Amino acid sequence: MMRLTLTAVSALALTLAACSPPAAEKAAETPGAAPAASTQAANEAFAFKIGALDAYALQDGSLSVPNNGEVLAIGEAKADVDALLTANGLPTDTLGLSIQPLLVKMGDKVVLFDTGAGGQMGTEGELLTSLTAAGVQPGQVTDILISHAHGDHVGGLVNGEGQLVFPNATIRMTTDEWDALKADPTMAALVTALTPKVQTFAAGAEVLPGVTAVDIQGHTPGHTGYQIASGNEGLLYIGDTMHHSVISVQRPDWTIQFDGRADVAEASRRALLERAASENQRLYAVHFPYPGLGRIERRADDFVWVAEPGPAAR
Repeated sequence: MMRLTLTAVSALALTLAACSPPAAEKAAETPGAAPAASTQAANEAFAFKIGALDAYALQDGSLSVPNNGEVLAIGEAKADVDALLTANGLPTDTLGLSIQPLLVKMGDKVVLFDTGAGGQMGTEGELLTSLTAAGVQPGQVTDILISHAHGDHVGGLVNGEGQLVFPNATIRMTTDEWDALKADPTMAALVTALTPKVQTFAAGAEVLPGVTAVDIQGHTPGHTGYQIASGNEGLLYIGDTMHHSVISVQRPDWTIQFDGRADVAEASRRALLERAASENQRLYAVHFPYPGLGRIERRADDFVWVAEPGPAAR
């Protein structure tokens, strides 16, 4: 099991934290900051099915960012953003984002999609407790499919001592994303830890039986979604194509700070919304209110997120 030096661990923690906007704080510290989908207790796992597959919405934590025109609606008039949020019953001071990795049991495979922030970036670091609630220990995870290498998606790969949290898992990401990660000198410690476990794939490849990568460009150099299929049913894990269940869906052309190539990301976001609405696709949105399951509907000239019933409703 690989270890990093204490100096490297400290540097890694700071680097992962830097992958989040500086204003990100624990949503719990700002009353009313995060739109809640349910009253699900912290650290639990929400079980659901994808065809014959057992799947679980896990919980890692939450973030809140200021509604100041610098993060999720860059350059937009605050009055316009406030009006949109108010019309959807949300507060206007801060914008809440959940962090909910996905777990799917696929025969002899136990597959984790992203790993949360690992307690960095002001988050709660609930992933391992949530994983246990789903009946899985870290050593049982066989594959980790990374959508992209921002800190709230790869931060849970190593612990505070620099050890791999999932020692038996193959870590899979696109070749472009891995190349970009290796080229970033601030991520050298993470690259060193992950290198023995990483396997890369081309955009759009079949990653595992029943799991196909979906090329969704603009957020990072190798950002990808994942289409999971079982029988006639499917689920599209959208990664960071969309962050906020109102702003990203109803105003897909509003610029988001996290997108590396904003114009490309906005085009990708609109294309996914069009396709999801037209095909009635079931989506898993890692940053939408927990548990992040739902569909996109077209209403007049806009799109809306229609969440599936969450834990409190079942």
